[in-house]
Amino acid sequence: MHYISTRNLRFVLNEVLDLTKIRSFAEHEAFDEEATEMTLDAAKELADKYLFPYYREMDKNKAYYQDGEVHVLPEVGESMRVMGAAGWLNAAWPYENNGQQMPTVILNAAGLIFQAANGNMAAYSFLTTGAANLILNFGTEELKAAYLDKLAAGEWQGTMALTEPQAGSSLSDITTYYEDLGDGSYAIKGQKIYISGGDHNATENVVHLLLARKKDGPKGMKGVSLFVVPKHLPTAGGLQDNHVTTAGIYGKMGQKGYVAAHLMFGEQGETRGYLVGEEFRGLNNMFQMMNEARIGTGVMAAASASAAYYASLQYAKERPQGRHPGNKDVNAPQVLIIEHADVRRMLLFQKAVVEGSVSLLLQCSLYEDLSKVSKDPAEQERAHLLTELLTPIAKSFPSEYGTEAVSQGMQVLGGAGYTDDFPLEQIYRDIRVNAIYEGTTTIHGLDLLGRKMLMHNGKAVQLLLEEVQLTLEPALANDSTRTMAEALGKGLGSVQQVMGHLIGLAQTEDPKVFLADATIFLDYFSLHVIGWLWLREALAAVQALPTADGQDETNFYQSKLQTARYYFNYLFTRTAGHKRTLLGTERVTLETGGELLV
Repeated sequence: MHYISTRNLRFVLNEVLDLTKIRSFAEHEAFDEEATEMTLDAAKELADKYLFPYYREMDKNKAYYQDGEVHVLPEVGESMRVMGAAGWLNAAWPYENNGQQMPTVILNAAGLIFQAANGNMAAYSFLTTGAANLILNFGTEELKAAYLDKLAAGEWQGTMALTEPQAGSSLSDITTYYEDLGDGSYAIKGQKIYISGGDHNATENVVHLLLARKKDGPKGMKGVSLFVVPKHLPTAGGLQDNHVTTAGIYGKMGQKGYVAAHLMFGEQGETRGYLVGEEFRGLNNMFQMMNEARIGTGVMAAASASAAYYASLQYAKERPQGRHPGNKDVNAPQVLIIEHADVRRMLLFQKAVVEGSVSLLLQCSLYEDLSKVSKDPAEQERAHLLTELLTPIAKSFPSEYGTEAVSQGMQVLGGAGYTDDFPLEQIYRDIRVNAIYEGTTTIHGLDLLGRKMLMHNGKAVQLLLEEVQLTLEPALANDSTRTMAEALGKGLGSVQQVMGHLIGLAQTEDPKVFLADATIFLDYFSLHVIGWLWLREALAAVQALPTADGQDETNFYQSKLQTARYYFNYLFTRTAGHKRTLLGTERVTLETGGELLV
């Protein structure tokens, strides 16, 4: 069951990232190298048994809505309860909340294993964690007592209910409203759409973390508050109907076993909600979950691309087809397709994307850990700003390039890849939504260029350049990595040129001119960030090679070096075209009126 490289996860955790700092804090001292090894082994064992075997079945026996009930495979509930019982859903929580205080960097390494085995099933569990985290961080003691244990055990589903028919990413336009009932609860009225995990029969209750605005309250972001709205209210006598009605579920292109529901609140009776955190702080509090969910979406995408890579790699090593160019002897045996340079190009593309994404996601997770546990205010701020800057990339790069990588994987299989005899066509359908989940790629382009690059007068970018410099100097001094380091250094000079041009536009033109190509800028900047991470991996591999133990280990490190070389020769070269577009003076998209798109 090879759907992810745990050797690669160990390489990033043990040989690339320095975990000694977070392990030095009392909060995380239990997660030494041995405990980390055991954690990854336990994740793989659980994923092999409870997640991977049901990946194809969830697609073939998809979720459906009938007679007011949403039906999913019973194994969905079983996997949630197994994950809960094994402590995965509250692994990051403090000891006093029955958690393990697991660092995010280790939890997300395990998350990559679960998502690569079966992202559609793992998502139910980790969505529940996200909802429970909001109650843990902002809820009253009463709410914690009523909900946390059941959510952490995987007995109740948790969701994030934001989107409405007229308000997708534009959360200031939501119309679901609330009124104070005077007894500590609020009446909730409205509807929510595309709610992942929104209703299903594999769990006895569904707990929605829902945004609503005060009836006749302030407009825009200011009037929005966050509530716990359960499908069934927990009472002394058991669970009581809270009149959360499922109008139906969406027929999706992929992720067919992972429910997306259309929900109505207060339509068939009074729906009660309970305030989480202060009134009118709903969006601020929800953003905590959204940042987690954005990195989580990147994890899901990178993991899907990983599953596709290993499926296509296995096929390439088993499928004979054709002969080498120049060999015209029809009596000569066919060669395995992995012998063809272009097949290796496609496999290298996948590997470069998957492992570059894993490196990015685990680096972001480590920054997130440091921002929470460091006792040094300067270090804490540094880690926080780097997390903020890199989050739009951590969400978008694995999603966009992951989709392209799975497409290449399907191409490796040729006609077979387009059939359901192999998992590639399902993974291709499943991964596509990750570029839409948790803010589309456009939203993250606007976030990166419009906010993150400029925040604190560009301090976050400066801090990132300092981190990159720590890799560039030794890489320039090493014969094996020098050419790549020179390419990255030259590229970073161009980034400064492009930013200077764009800031000039921001100061002299309408904001829509500055932001018109924000998505192009996101890709441009992302390719430099991933270039830094690949250069860092190449450097670690070069340093490890002389003492590599056996042929497998030698191949592992050589593979790192070759994939880094591939990245700089085949993917990083895209930055040249982006630079030309971003420095261009023709405003094609702004000057193309809607009436011209005929």
